[in-house]
Amino acid sequence: MKKIFATAIIAFLLLTSCSSIENNSNTKSNNKKALGSSAHDLLSEDKFDSMVVEIVYVQGYEPTAASINNFLSFLNSRVYKSGGITVNKRAIASPGNESYTDAQVIAIEDANRVYYNEGSQIAVWAFFADAKSSKDTNTSVVLGTAYRNTSFVIYENTIRKLSTGINKPSTTVLESTVIQHEFGHILGLTNVGTALQSDHEDSNHKRHCINSSCLMYWEAESGSNLLGGTIPQLDGDCIADLRANGGK
Repeated sequence: MKKIFATAIIAFLLLTSCSSIENNSNTKSNNKKALGSSAHDLLSEDKFDSMVVEIVYVQGYEPTAASINNFLSFLNSRVYKSGGITVNKRAIASPGNESYTDAQVIAIEDANRVYYNEGSQIAVWAFFADAKSSKDTNTSVVLGTAYRNTSFVIYENTIRKLSTGINKPSTTVLESTVIQHEFGHILGLTNVGTALQSDHEDSNHKRHCINSSCLMYWEAESGSNLLGGTIPQLDGDCIADLRANGGK
């Protein structure tokens, strides 16, 4: 059986965030920082009281409406944004890739991203790809990756291949789980920008929760609980971390 992963990338970000950061909060550079570094800004409204989520997908690979609604419910349950959370979706033509490297994912964001932090609104970018990750192997696949402070990618093509069928989770359940798991990393979980309030980071799988039933467990996407149509939830330890960092 293939192992299924949603990952958080930190190391390669250093190559993209070394340029000087201007003091103007509206510059693009403020959305090109290290994973987890905007966790407090996303969770609280000390600086930003609204959020825009820019969803860009390759034509034909739009996430389900139910998954987006589930994502919004997840956000509203965890972050303070009294000014509201807006989702903007649009399609782009396929780049024609057989797979996506980290560098290619970043290049697509840099070429297509429209929304950046502006005024009291913080911006998030999500790309839904039409091909697999270049890190897939014969025994494991990557379903999503959070890679910047406000950016993540979902390998929609792979999700569709692994969902809907006998002994498989539904597309919406798997898709929702991966989206929320990746955004959990952007919110600083686990121990990547949001400080631990208890000892619950998995020492064998850094940046993940040790609780096997938690959304932030490293293998959450492949658990048998998905077959029953249930999206894993954050456990009490992860929620305590978020609350200590300004969230609900």
